[in-house]
Amino acid sequence: MTQPAFNLAAGTLFLIVAILHTLRLFFKWHAAVGGWTVPMWVSWAGVVVAGFLAFAAFNNKK
Repeated sequence: MTQPAFNLAAGTLFLIVAILHTLRLFFKWHAAVGGWTVPMWVSWAGVVVAGFLAFAAFNNKK
């Protein structure tokens, strides 16, 4: 796999994750992992981190 193809795939995946976190915040979806209810602040962090990683992957010119 070439570097541009990898960047596109990784950027797309991180963008999808960021969108899903945004949708969870907007629609107030509840999430649970093994009986533990995931707080909403985790999705705020997920939007920031996944959004930054998507941005970095799409803007990598190497």
